[in-house]
Order: sequence, then C-alpha cells, then structure tokens
Amino acid sequence: MPTSTVTEQPPGRPPFQRLWKAFLTARVMVAQALLLLQLLGMVLNQAIEPALLATSFGYLIAATLLRVFGAGTPPDPRPGIQWLPSIGVDIALVGLLQVLQQSGSMNFTPLFGLPILMAGVLGTLTLALGTTAGVTLLLLAWAWWLGSQGGGDATQRYLQTAVTGTGYFLVAYLVHLLAARLTSEQQMARRSQMDARTQTAVSALVMQHVADGVLVLDHQGQVRLANPAALLLLGPAAKTSTPFALEHTPAWKPLMDLARQTFRQEQPQHADVNILHEGQSPMGLRIRTWLTRAQPASGASDEEPLCVMFLHDLREMEARLRTEKLAAMGRMSAAVAHEIRNPLAAIVQANELLDEDLSDPGHKRLAHMVRQNAERLVRISEDVLDIARVQHQIGHAPSSTLALDATVLQAWNDWQAHDPARRQGCLELNAGTAQVEFDAEHLRRVLMNLLDNALRYMGQEPDSLCLSTSATAAGQVKLQVWSDGAPLDKSVERHLFEPFFSSESRSSGLGLYICRQLCQRHGAAIAYQRANRALAHGTVAGNAFSVTFRSTTRPAESSSLFDTIVV
Repeated sequence: MPTSTVTEQPPGRPPFQRLWKAFLTARVMVAQALLLLQLLGMVLNQAIEPALLATSFGYLIAATLLRVFGAGTPPDPRPGIQWLPSIGVDIALVGLLQVLQQSGSMNFTPLFGLPILMAGVLGTLTLALGTTAGVTLLLLAWAWWLGSQGGGDATQRYLQTAVTGTGYFLVAYLVHLLAARLTSEQQMARRSQMDARTQTAVSALVMQHVADGVLVLDHQGQVRLANPAALLLLGPAAKTSTPFALEHTPAWKPLMDLARQTFRQEQPQHADVNILHEGQSPMGLRIRTWLTRAQPASGASDEEPLCVMFLHDLREMEARLRTEKLAAMGRMSAAVAHEIRNPLAAIVQANELLDEDLSDPGHKRLAHMVRQNAERLVRISEDVLDIARVQHQIGHAPSSTLALDATVLQAWNDWQAHDPARRQGCLELNAGTAQVEFDAEHLRRVLMNLLDNALRYMGQEPDSLCLSTSATAAGQVKLQVWSDGAPLDKSVERHLFEPFFSSESRSSGLGLYICRQLCQRHGAAIAYQRANRALAHGTVAGNAFSVTFRSTTRPAESSSLFDTIVV
C-alpha cells in the first residue's frame, strides 16, 4: 500500500511523541477502569475471580511503569519486538481476561480495539493488519473453545466472530489511512513554515542591504516597513521604528500622492519628485510603486493590499551615468590618440627634414612653431594612452615592498638629470628605513608628474620646490611635493584630480588624475592642501601635494638619509 511509506518515519518526532504519550496514558486509564470495575463488583457482592483481580492489578502496574519510563523513548514504528511491551501486553491481557471470566456477565472483546487503534495510528499498515489478524485468531480460538465446552450455538458464535474481525480490519485500515493523511499534511505544513521563515529571513536581509530605499505603505499612508536606505533618503524626520505616517510631513507629500494614485488606479506608477527638507537643498528621487496584489472587484477579501515603493536617488544615478560616459570617452580618446600617433610622427619627421633646408628666419620660426605644437600633440596622446595603461595595470599589476627614501632619491636624481640648470630644489629624506607597498615604476611616475607640476608654478629661489618624506612613530609614512606657487582658485581645486581638467591651455589635464589612480591601486591616498614651510629667507606659504602610504614596517630611530639636501 502506498500509505505505508508515509508513517515509516524515524521515532522521536513531535507528532509521534505526542500520540505515543496519549496511548500510554489511555492504557493506564483503561487499567484503572478495569480494576475499579472489579472492586465495584466485590462491593456489590458479585462473584469475582481472584485471578481477574490480580490480572487487572498487574496490568495497571505494567501500564504505569511503561508510562513513566517509556514515554520519552517511543519504539520504532516499524514492526518489531519493541512493540511487545505495549500491543503484545494488551492483546495478551484482553485474551486472558476473556478466558478467566467464567460467568459470562462481562465481555472484554471491545478492549481489543485499543491495540488495534494504536497499531493503525502509530505503526505501519503491515503492523496494523498483523495486529488485527492476531486479534481475529484469538476470537476464533475463543469461539472454538466455547464450542468445545458445549455452550450455545457454535454457528452464531463463529458468525459473530467473523463480523467482529471484519469490523476490526476495516477500522484498522481506515484509521491507518487517516493517520497517514494527517501525517502527510503535518509534514507539508512544517515544510511550508520552514519555507516561510527562510523567505522572511532572506527578504529581511535583502531589505537591509539593498542600495535603493524600500517602503511598504497601507491605504492610510502608514509606513509598515522601511529599510535603512529609505530612512536615509526620507531625511531627519523619518523615524527609525515603524509604523509612521507620511501625510503628516509636508516634504513627503509627493510620495503620499503617488501611493494614493497607485491604490486608486491599481497599477504600477513611476515619477521623479523632489523632496525639500528643512534647511537642506532639494533631493531628487525616482519613485516606482507596485501593489502586493490586485484588489478584487467585489471587495470581499479581508486582506488589505499594500503599496511597495522603491526610492532611487537621482544624484547617484547621474553620478553612475557620468562615470559610464567618462569611461566611454576614455576608450574613444585612447583609440583616437593611438591613431593620431602615426601621422603625427610623419609630420614631425617631415618638419625636421624641411627645417634643414630653410634659411629664412621667418620660415625657421614657422618650422619651430610646427615642432612645438607637434610635440604638444605627442604629449597629449601619450597622456591619453597612459589612462588606458593605468587602468590595465590597476587590474593586474601587484604591489611590491620598497624602501621609500632610496626610491625617492633615485627618482629625484633622474628627474634632475634632464635639465640640471632649471630643475633645482631641496630634498628632505626623513622616512628612515620605512618600507611601503608600491610598485617602483608607478611611484616614479607619480613623482615625475608631481615634480613637473610643481616646477611649472615654483618661484625663482633655489628652495622654491621641495620634495620630502616623513614617518611617524605610529607607522604613518608620507611623501610631499611642495612649491611656493600662488594659491589655487576654489573652482580649480574642486576639480583638481578629474581627468581632462587643467587651468592651462597647453596641458592635457591627465597628470594628477593618473597620480590618483596609481595611488588608489596601491592603497595610498593623494591630497592637496595649502601649507606653510620654513625656508632660509623665512616662512613661505605654498601648494603641497601629499601621498600617504600604507606602511609595512615601522621606521628606524636613525638613518644617514635624515640630512636635508639642497641641490
């Protein structure tokens, strides 16, 4: 039978445990009723066999002991010897009571229903039918025994036994089917509860960590649920605990109007609105709404539909759009710069050949202008291509550990070697033996860009430009390029590290952008500030670009590189 597999479950599950305890309790109650009936018969001066009284008392003791010591460990529901202390004892007891009673005034046959019900509810179909077959055989043996004693009509007794056995078989089968159905539905309900708890936990986790704001509202505008992103977008007036009303805050009126429109039209809505918080600039939001279910036309359902509202910050959307446009422009610019290099090289070569044959000063000046602007185009194309190289290196090049002072000293010497007469300044190496995580070639590129930028704006003094390193006892290592140039305009300072931005027409505006990208790759930070510096002729204010590294070792107490070098 297919239903037999449903009840074949491991013991100890809560439903089986409860039924097992209920059955043991019922056995104790039946034993008490039997003993009370025997004692009542004795009180009424009826002839009671002492064996019957002893058997009933023994059954009460056995049932009580099993209830006390066996309730916590139910037997395996499959057929086996573990059922003998319960079903076997009950069948043997009822059969013994039926044999011992001599007067025939009391019929114990209905008590066979208890073990049959237990086998049908708690056991398998095989156990239920086997128990019923055993009871039927006992009833037939009882009918035969009465016939051998010459009592009554044998045909009627056999017919009654057959009817009783058939009824027991039907009861056992139907009870087993009902128990199997209830067990299946209980298991399905348990799985549904587990799925619901899992879904609730996942939904709560998503709500907490999703970047967009999520609000769940009812018809009255009460916020039933709000995630942290939504509370942040709603501003200071939003409460941290729900529910709270939207309609009582004027800044949230556009949200409430859109929610009402969603309930009224029973369709998803979307709109871009501005929320004006007191003392703050307006915040643009893109709102999308859905109903949790379509409201029935009859309105007979008691379940209230809810409006789920998603809030998107338009500033973040615009920032992502600008980033995507910038990336697309960078790819296109790199492709254009790559294509320009070949014809530009041909122009430079042709101009050099032409300049060799020119003698007129005016023509010479024109050829010089061509060479200058061609070199400018070469620098711009190389800077544009550097962006693509830096992006590729950021994704693939690993950091290395290097001694900061030694690397800076080598880069400074290389930078000065290109134009010793013009590239002058002071070098202060105070980082000692501090090690930093940075690629040597990338650090060299950062230094060259910062030094070239400082050289362009420095004054005429020998110490108008200064490159210095420092390390604190806490392990913070820093590199600084300082020059005594004029302070930057605020509008220039805001866009200082953006690509293609420059205050000069002859600059590509990519140098500082490349420096920032390389520093971010290696966990360093680059920043600009206006700083004062003590020089030989007094304290001078200037522009300082500082790179703070991720240190790997603490600096030493002393070093031979601590001296200040003025070149």
